[in-house]
Amino acid sequence: MDLTHSPSNLSLGFMPASPSPSHQSEQFSEGQAQPIQALEPLQFQKVENGEDSGEDSDVEFRILGHCIKRKRETESMPSSSNSHPSKTGLTSSPEQDMETRQAAVRSWGNQSMPSADAELFEIMEKEKKRQVNGIELIASENFVCKAVMEALGSHLTNKYSEGIPGARYYGGNQFIDEIETLCHQRALAAFNLDPENWGVNVQPYSCTSANFAVYTGLLLPGDRIMGLDTLSGGNTSHGYYTPNGRKVSGASIFFDSLPYKVNSQTGYIDYDKLEERALDFRPKILICGGSSYPREWDYARFRQIADKCGAVLLCDMAQISGLIAAKECVSPFDYCDIVTSTTHKSLRGPRGGIIFYRKGSKPRKRGFLLSQGIECEQYDLEEKINFAVFPSLQGGPHNNHIAALAIALKQVAMPEFKAYMHQVKKNAQALGCALLKRKCRLVTGGTDNHLLLWDLRPLYLSGKNYEKVCEMCHITLNTIVFSSDNGCIPGGVRIGTPAMTTRGCLEGDFETIADYLLRAAQITSAIQRDHGKSQKAFLKGLQGNNKDILELRTRVETFASQFAMPGFDM
Repeated sequence: MDLTHSPSNLSLGFMPASPSPSHQSEQFSEGQAQPIQALEPLQFQKVENGEDSGEDSDVEFRILGHCIKRKRETESMPSSSNSHPSKTGLTSSPEQDMETRQAAVRSWGNQSMPSADAELFEIMEKEKKRQVNGIELIASENFVCKAVMEALGSHLTNKYSEGIPGARYYGGNQFIDEIETLCHQRALAAFNLDPENWGVNVQPYSCTSANFAVYTGLLLPGDRIMGLDTLSGGNTSHGYYTPNGRKVSGASIFFDSLPYKVNSQTGYIDYDKLEERALDFRPKILICGGSSYPREWDYARFRQIADKCGAVLLCDMAQISGLIAAKECVSPFDYCDIVTSTTHKSLRGPRGGIIFYRKGSKPRKRGFLLSQGIECEQYDLEEKINFAVFPSLQGGPHNNHIAALAIALKQVAMPEFKAYMHQVKKNAQALGCALLKRKCRLVTGGTDNHLLLWDLRPLYLSGKNYEKVCEMCHITLNTIVFSSDNGCIPGGVRIGTPAMTTRGCLEGDFETIADYLLRAAQITSAIQRDHGKSQKAFLKGLQGNNKDILELRTRVETFASQFAMPGFDM
């Protein structure tokens, strides 16, 4: 239908300026839309009696339909209509008016944070100081470089880019397409993937979003998924029910999930029981990967089990993606159909998610490397996953995040990053050995990656109480609940080495950190003995200035503040 001459009663809401006689013929009848007009000087009009005069009068300008009046000086109006504006007696010219508008934009748009929001700036400075003066041991946290921060805080946040490169819902995305395409290329290169066989989506807002996009693209509501039990070190985005049957995550609300578990005595995945449960349950997606598993994953065994039950094999490598890129951990790409990850943990990039999916021909034989075998049917994952990310689950991508991720992925491909990840693993092993020498119990007896699971139950400590004491001493870590705890009381803590390795810590430094951790355990034990183990009683015991906590905090701050912090200085 041709709408170019279609009548409309819609208006942009702009009221016309009062017409002068010479403009009467240009006016529209009542009810008609007013056209958008550029800056247009109107005839001078006397304020009183509507008569032209050389006395005090107004001059009117119409700017996008708005009428603006300005006083003119009390000198006579030149007879020539071609006189220069500076000789007409006007207090400002259109050029000066533009300068005024530019200044108005800059007055709010170019303020620094201390000027724009002093209250928020003060809180952020406190957080900066906390990061610099503390020991960061949360396995899923890291410190990004200045270039990543600059991209995150850049003008790219202004652009809306729903869709994918070459197929956007908005115009003006030619450079955004270049950025996202470059990010794709660097993501594949970081993991040595052939673009003929692998594709990637860098738009997910988190790994949880990435995982749910995979489920949404490949499954129907109620279809079955199977992942590592949360109490065994799995992630809630793989499906989780509380002991009373409450569905915690969207994965369990919209899909039918059944977990496999680790052996409660050894802490290792029981692959025989996993296979038995999978063959009974017949999931459509089998998930390997977790949040708190310190050992290697047997991807070949997972591939065999997935083939036996007819499942797609998904790996969530969020915790260990940096180690995999640096070849410090076994790669899942040789065996899995889909691989998801966060981008901010061991990858040391901005906070977000990423999805890798297979393309091209499927091998005829399974249970072996997927790069081997005879070609037959084609993978159909690309369109399903991309459509699930957008428009099914998300809106426009965060272009500032994608640019920051491109920077981080460029670094991942460099030798310096590989050396960094090698040191992360060495530091985790050094910390593990130091704790074992001090008679601490570690789940599985050690680690193959960047994290350790310290079982506090032999010390009769609550994980929550220990975490709180560490926090007060400026050591940050997080509690874990073991599968044999029945989900009641956190019985241990998870400790990671990537963040402090980023700041320059080596094996000897983690020996020192082990001493601090043990001292925090002694303080926790003393408070529990005097006030009780329940969290309410324990927190009451923390009130006031505990001299042991103050002493350990001073030691921690002195230790931590000597190391460099990437991205900013104090």
